[in-house]
Amino acid sequence: MATLNISIPDEMRSWIDRQVESGRFANASDYIRDLIRHNQGEAEAIRLALVEGELSGESNLSVTDIISQQKRKAENE
Repeated sequence: MATLNISIPDEMRSWIDRQVESGRFANASDYIRDLIRHNQGEAEAIRLALVEGELSGESNLSVTDIISQQKRKAENE
């Protein structure tokens, strides 16, 4: 396993320490690895959404139309 040394502000270190103290993480490294795994998952989800968009074809809707549809959809949920 590789080692990485980083410098972070005291506030960020305090945040990490609180996350470890919560019992969810064994140590700071465990917390950082969890952040990286989540970020990797988000990046993959974005990549897949872009591929899906590419494969869906061209839309006849304007950006304004799409925004309006999404607003209506959100109001109905």
